[in-house]
Amino acid sequence: MSKDKSQRPLDIEAFQRIRKWYLFALAGIAITIILAQVLIQNHLNNQLDDFRIINVAGRQRALSQKLVKEILLLKDSKNTHEGQTLHTEIKKALSKWTTSHDALQFGNDSMGLFPKNNVEIKELFHKITPHHTTMVTAVNNILKKTGELNYFTTSEYRENSSILLYNERIFLVQMDAIVNAYDQQSKRDLQNLKNKEYLLLAFSLLILVLEILFIFKPLSLQIRNTISKLIKHKSESDETAKKIKELYSEKEKSLQELQELNFVIDNAALFASAREDGSIVFISKKFIQLLNSTSKDLKKPLQEVLTKDGGQQKYLAEILKGNRRNSIRNEEIAITTRENKTIWLAMSIVPMHQSSQQQSILILCSDITERKKHALQVDKLTKEKFEEKILQKKRQASQIVEGQEEERKRIAKDIHDGIGQMLTALKFNIESIDIENKDKTIEKIAYLKELTRDLIKGVRTATFNLTPPELSDHGILPALQKMTSELSKLTGKNILFDSKVENNLRFDSLAETNIYRVTQEAINNAIKYAESNYILLTINYTDNILSVVIDDDGKGFNPAILKEAPKNSSEGGMGLFFMKERISYINGRLFINSIPEEGTRVTINYNTDKE
Repeated sequence: MSKDKSQRPLDIEAFQRIRKWYLFALAGIAITIILAQVLIQNHLNNQLDDFRIINVAGRQRALSQKLVKEILLLKDSKNTHEGQTLHTEIKKALSKWTTSHDALQFGNDSMGLFPKNNVEIKELFHKITPHHTTMVTAVNNILKKTGELNYFTTSEYRENSSILLYNERIFLVQMDAIVNAYDQQSKRDLQNLKNKEYLLLAFSLLILVLEILFIFKPLSLQIRNTISKLIKHKSESDETAKKIKELYSEKEKSLQELQELNFVIDNAALFASAREDGSIVFISKKFIQLLNSTSKDLKKPLQEVLTKDGGQQKYLAEILKGNRRNSIRNEEIAITTRENKTIWLAMSIVPMHQSSQQQSILILCSDITERKKHALQVDKLTKEKFEEKILQKKRQASQIVEGQEEERKRIAKDIHDGIGQMLTALKFNIESIDIENKDKTIEKIAYLKELTRDLIKGVRTATFNLTPPELSDHGILPALQKMTSELSKLTGKNILFDSKVENNLRFDSLAETNIYRVTQEAINNAIKYAESNYILLTINYTDNILSVVIDDDGKGFNPAILKEAPKNSSEGGMGLFFMKERISYINGRLFINSIPEEGTRVTINYNTDKE
């Protein structure tokens, strides 16, 4: 018998006797949990019904008070409209009051109410119903006569009002008793549920105790015995494993070499085996096809089969003879085939130890000719791209220098044509003053004053366009505000400034300078070419993005023409180029949108996170 048990599986021997009782115990616990949930859910549903019933019962008190109050207000209504409104409200309240009263007794599906089989509550409703009926009759009597003249001064109205007031007090008292009765019944149901829960809990605990005594305790003893047997078998297995390890220790080195060899062979389909003198032992068919060799060629040394170039043969022979170490050597070698075709091979030279202690060499190759070609093409493209980038930088530098020269010419032209001519005119007028001719002298002095004002205005314009002091002292926001104010005064244009930034913010000085210059260029373009009624400069700062927007309602232009025009053409391509270069230099973004005859918008966005 013991022999049969030792041959039986461990799970059958350990668990077959207790499996049935274990399943019964789990089933008992599951049934108690399900019963508990059913009882709880059923009680919750009953509680929801009780809550609705108590809510409706409590609302009956409020509706009765509302009816009495509005009946009394109906007498004091000041006009027909107010009386008609009260009349409608009373009817609605009366209908709801009557429906709810019947629903509490007999149930109502639309209100979600179901009748309660409670003798006490039925008795209370039996007592309150005559008062409810009397009040409904009194309200209906008053509503029927409200249209009659001087009805509210009649004894009939006073009698019905007295009936309402008298029965209302009784109705409220008895309705409180009904609500309390509903509450008491709900508490009794809850206590009943608690008692059932206690019974189910006791039953579950009893099942757990029985499981501990009759299932888990025998099972723990069985597991302890099983572990003892396993420990004994483990010691025996360790002895056997030690003997097996000694048997396989001699084969580990060969197995490791075979694993390395298999790895290399799996990654290279071209392989050959040769002796130390270079004579071929074996060469793969794919290698033969790649070299386009014949069976006669295989009698030659391996280096002569691989390439016909003498220098390459000599180099390969030195590699094959020199690789006597116990390590794998990797080479990338170019060979020349019989058809004068150059092939690049990634070669791995693996030393092999034979049982005769004579060393042979295994050569594993991969054709990397295409990879080498692509690498050369990549190098060529990289060089061309670098040269193109250098050329582009040279063109950009040339354009920047050209722009600087144009700016200098413009400044010189403004000074020569404006300030220079006004100074010359000032000099001639001063020299032509004749103090003896007082009338002419007064006229010339007045003209000199006007000329001096124009001269000061021109000097201020030239200096303002060169370097605004507000930019370095106070930052971009005050500088842009000052620019719009000054340009508006100097040009007479309606240039507006709108800042949505509450506090003055400072950014990188290089970023502030470039944003200022691009904004200045955009406003100057609008002044010169747009023929607009107004120019609006808007500044906003949200989510670390500074946004500067220049709008005008001028004649606009077609942006496609501007993109196609050369950078030094008269269409303003040079100015657009410098605007884009400045914004690109600070890693910002520039957007230009324009519609002919509608206007232009220039938007500058600068991310302050990149500072």
